[in-house]
Amino acid sequence: MTTVNKNTSGWNGDNRDPWGGSSNNQRQPNFENPFDGFQKNLNRLIPGGGKGKRGLFLLFIIVILLWALSGLYRVNADEQGVVLRFGKFVSQTSPGLHYHLPWPIESVKTPKVTIVNRIDIGMRGSSSSSFGNTSRSMRDVPEESLMLTGDENIVDIDFSVFWVISDAAAFLFRIQFPERTIKAVAESAMREVVGNSEIQPILTGARQKTEEGVRGLMQETLDSYGAGIQIREVKMQKVDPPSAVIDSFRDVQAARADQERARNEANAYANKVVPEAQGESEKIRRESEAYQSQTVAEAEGQAKRFVSIYSEYIEAKDVTRQRLFLETMEKVFNDMNKVIIDSDAVGGQGVLPYLPLNEVRKKGDQ
Repeated sequence: MTTVNKNTSGWNGDNRDPWGGSSNNQRQPNFENPFDGFQKNLNRLIPGGGKGKRGLFLLFIIVILLWALSGLYRVNADEQGVVLRFGKFVSQTSPGLHYHLPWPIESVKTPKVTIVNRIDIGMRGSSSSSFGNTSRSMRDVPEESLMLTGDENIVDIDFSVFWVISDAAAFLFRIQFPERTIKAVAESAMREVVGNSEIQPILTGARQKTEEGVRGLMQETLDSYGAGIQIREVKMQKVDPPSAVIDSFRDVQAARADQERARNEANAYANKVVPEAQGESEKIRRESEAYQSQTVAEAEGQAKRFVSIYSEYIEAKDVTRQRLFLETMEKVFNDMNKVIIDSDAVGGQGVLPYLPLNEVRKKGDQ
């Protein structure tokens, strides 16, 4: 049987206790009064050892001062202070150092009013990590994103709403769940705007108009609630037909694009041909008018010439008849090769030589 000797010495093999003192003359620690050190410090601060009416009064004054100083608070540059008195709104404070009555009389809330908050509708983000790298992916929420257009088509819209606090007091007390309210208002406004539009403009050129319409409708609704919220922007992230019919819809879109291209080409050809045809018709019309004027003028001139010749014929018939005969012969024989024969010539063939002045003149001009 093994016997264990009990040593009354300290843990270090001597007569000192574990706290470094001698076991003979070192006083053991007083575990019954853990505030003994605090009481000694208090006795040093308060004259008379904190005993008596004067000491209690000074202690009360110190507690009151500390309680009063607890009402100091600071509002940062991106915050707005909201002072509450017994839980009821009293006032708003701007950035800086301020004071309110200490708790529980008054308290202060300082929501951040310059941070742009974001709410996603129709999609949710999920984070995944691999080998220390964190990535964020989005998953679709069909019950929020599927909407019916005015021409009875279904469109899948994912969009984000960016908002800030414009009135801190109204934001804190007018609506109970601000983010839920903004999300519900955003989804309702988007469904109303999409329901009054056709699918084609929403998918192509009317996205900005749709975003502005939703933002305006949301702001009007939240202002009617007195929510103290300003909608900065509505951003449509994805606008597609439902995934089950997206291939067929793309085929329809391609056919419509081809139709639009053919229509534009036809309009361009028409814009080119029609002015040319109009110009040609105008040219023919003017030429016909000019020919008409020329013909009428010539006819009138011939008629006047005939009248003047007839007047001369009445005055001198023989002379006029002879002149008309000679002028006619001149016109007939002007461009003909002529041989002049004198039938009364004696001793010859009657051929009369002559000098062709016209031919000589033509050769001189060449």
